[in-house]
Order: sequence, then structure tokens, then C-alpha cells
Amino acid sequence: MKNMLKDKVVLVTGGASGIGAVAANAFAREGAAVVLADIQLEAGAKIAESICDAGGKALFVKADVTLEADVKDMVTTTVKTFGRLDCAFNNAGVESTPGDTVQCTNENWDRTININLRGIWWCMKYEIPEMIKTGGGAIVNSSSIAGMIAFPGLPAYVASKHGVIGLSKNAALEFATQNIRVNALCPGVIHTAMIDRLTHGEEQAERAMAEGAPMGRMGTPEEIARTALWLCSDESSFVTGHALVADGGWVAR
Repeated sequence: MKNMLKDKVVLVTGGASGIGAVAANAFAREGAAVVLADIQLEAGAKIAESICDAGGKALFVKADVTLEADVKDMVTTTVKTFGRLDCAFNNAGVESTPGDTVQCTNENWDRTININLRGIWWCMKYEIPEMIKTGGGAIVNSSSIAGMIAFPGLPAYVASKHGVIGLSKNAALEFATQNIRVNALCPGVIHTAMIDRLTHGEEQAERAMAEGAPMGRMGTPEEIARTALWLCSDESSFVTGHALVADGGWVAR
């Protein structure tokens, strides 16, 4: 792949760490101007700076996707800085506190849904009109294999990720005739800080997660970034309303 996103402007939420940070770098290497949005100021600014130091174009914007004003300003800043918005990787998300449906607290439910689902709705609410102005665009929303199957003990997370798929399909149908493509990306167990928080770095817990996939390993952020890149590029020009699973075979069992 070379210059798959040349002269495109890409917005990445959750761009200061994990999959988002790796994706931001991948998009920049393919010729895109990248806007990274996150609540982690120092980390996000360093990633944007490193992209610029390598000859790319990047800008960090502080944005909390649970605040509609932040989301609106994030998109406005992108367009003011680079003149347009062509692609968005709506990647910001959190894991939820473990506990079954009865044990799940109101606070856990609200936080998980507000970040993982409502945040993506707000992102699209402001991204899509800007894309329409310039003839179309591509949106990739981060779901999960938890959007395809259930994981007992994570009701809020599973509900939020199922919701992302439904929301993505709906938007894809609504704006297909305006050249807006919307897809959901469903990673399996990817070795990021989120997984480290769940396993507490315990070798046995990590091994159990890796063995959940028929390929016998966790995925890497780079593998998910390349998948998001493909969905944002013209290489996937006839793909919309799809939930693409990248999980080492987990949900095929």
C-alpha cells in the first residue's frame, strides 16, 4: 500500500493511544492529513508531533466524545485547519466494569453507553454534513466481537457495541446515495492497554484470552489499523453497512 489516502483528511478519535494511535500513524504514512482527538493531551500532542517530524501532516485536538460541544468543535477545527473532512475513524471507547446484568450499576451503564455509542452518534452527526459538502466520505466506527456475540459479565459493553453496528448500518442506508460509506469494525482480542487492564498482566489470563481465537494469539493494533485504513480507502469503495470482523476466527466457532 502506498498513498492510499493521498490528499485526504482523516479524523481519528481515541487517537492518543492503542489502536487509535497506531491508526493515526498508518493513515499519515498513506498520505493523509490526520487530526487526532482524545482527552489525553500530552500523549496525543506527542503523536501528532512525531507524525509532523516524519514529514506528515497532523494536528491534535482535545475532545471528550461524551460532550457534544467538544465533538462539534473537533469537526469544526478539522475543517478549518485542513479545508475538508474525507474519512473518520470513530475509535474512542472504553471497557466496562465486570458484573452481570443485575450487578451492573447505573453509573457503569451510563458511562459505557455514553462513550461507546452516543459518542459515535455525535461524531457522525457532525462529520456527515461536512463530508456531504465535498462529495462524500468514509466512516469507520469501532465496534467489537462483543457487537456480534454476548460476553456474560459485560452487559453494558455488549449493548454498546451491538448498538454501534446497528447505528452504522442505519447511517449507511440513510446516506448511501450521497456517497457516504459507513462501516463498523469489530476487532477481537487485541493486545492493548485495555487488555492489560482486564488481565492485570497475569500470564494465565493473557493466555486464556489468546486461546479464545482459533489462531491461538491476540491480534495487534497494527492489524486493526490496516483494516480501518482499507475501509477508509477507495479500495473498499463498494463496501458500506458492513460489520467487518477481525478476530483470528473467534466468532466463527
